[in-house]
Amino acid sequence: MKNLYLVIIIVTSIGLLMNCGSTEKTINELKKEIASKKGQINSIKKEIKTIEDKIDKETPKDEKKDNRVLINTKTLKYENFVHYINQNGSIEAVNSAFVSAELNGQIKKIFVKEGDFVKKGKLLIKLNSSVIEGSIKELKTSLRLSKIIYKKRKGLWDKKIGSEIQYLESKTNMDSLRNKLDTLNSQLEMTKIKAPISGIIETILPKVGELASPGIQLIQLINLDKIYVNTDVSEKYLPALKKGDWVELSFPSYPNLKRITQVYLTGNSINVKNRTFKIKVLIDNPDGKLKPNNLAIIKLKDFIEERAIVIPSIIVKRDSRGDYVYIVKKNKGRKFARKKYIKIGLSEIGKTMVLEGLKKGDTVILQGYNMVKDGIEVKLQKIVKQEKRIEQKIVD
Repeated sequence: MKNLYLVIIIVTSIGLLMNCGSTEKTINELKKEIASKKGQINSIKKEIKTIEDKIDKETPKDEKKDNRVLINTKTLKYENFVHYINQNGSIEAVNSAFVSAELNGQIKKIFVKEGDFVKKGKLLIKLNSSVIEGSIKELKTSLRLSKIIYKKRKGLWDKKIGSEIQYLESKTNMDSLRNKLDTLNSQLEMTKIKAPISGIIETILPKVGELASPGIQLIQLINLDKIYVNTDVSEKYLPALKKGDWVELSFPSYPNLKRITQVYLTGNSINVKNRTFKIKVLIDNPDGKLKPNNLAIIKLKDFIEERAIVIPSIIVKRDSRGDYVYIVKKNKGRKFARKKYIKIGLSEIGKTMVLEGLKKGDTVILQGYNMVKDGIEVKLQKIVKQEKRIEQKIVD
């Protein structure tokens, strides 16, 4: 209504000025008319102000319009702040064996198949041992004769009959044959390839009739009862990570599977190619669900501050000057929003640590942070929720 009066007066004044030009009034007369009209405008403004004050005075409080922005706040205090890093890792079986032969030989029989569980010491493959067995028979025959000769010469020597050299020769020959027999028996045992650990037969490479050679893999044997989770971590985290630190493991293949455990081993050297060091975590895997080379995610704690100023990350805004938040300042019993520039640190799960700009006891605006401006009057909501629930809702 006030603006309407002003428009009418201005339009009227312009019309009068135009009419004055048509009647060729003097400049002084025109100036007097303008001054007169301005006086009328000021008088009308005063009348409007008086009427508005009267309306405001007579209007009940519950009918008055409240232009204050409704907000909810958080009073800052020191909190425990922890920051984590996530590293991709791979799974490795603690007990895994590539089984090979100890001597050359033709594969005569394979006693297992892929997927079988075998115990340590079980016979896996038998090599052809006919040549060794034949040599053993010959040696046993020669050994029997050498024993007879030795006993006779020993009996004669005990009676001081014969020569000592003949006695010693018979004894040496018998001992030599015994040693050769032991060697052949050991070689015969080597033709029986046995499981070095208990586990599952993952792969069988050769077939019956093929030749086996030392160092050439025949069978892959895996035990999944215990596994390592390995990862490479940047050397900048070296001061923050050590053996015994608690970590959280998760596995993309099994979204609901999580493990809390400790760091089993940290590397003692830096990889010059990528400037990383190794971290190894040991966990039980009794059901064999986790397999070698499965992807794992290791959540490592790299920073902790027990007396930190922490705010929800979502309320941090930024302009050309930097990061800022809105805080509440009181003036003569009224509350106003004030822009406060801050220096932020690390962030973790929707929370940010503030390094500079805020202190314990400051009140930051949570709900309504996006509706306020610097200097605008604000009002706390009548239904005040608990700060933690408000903060969590904003974070979510």
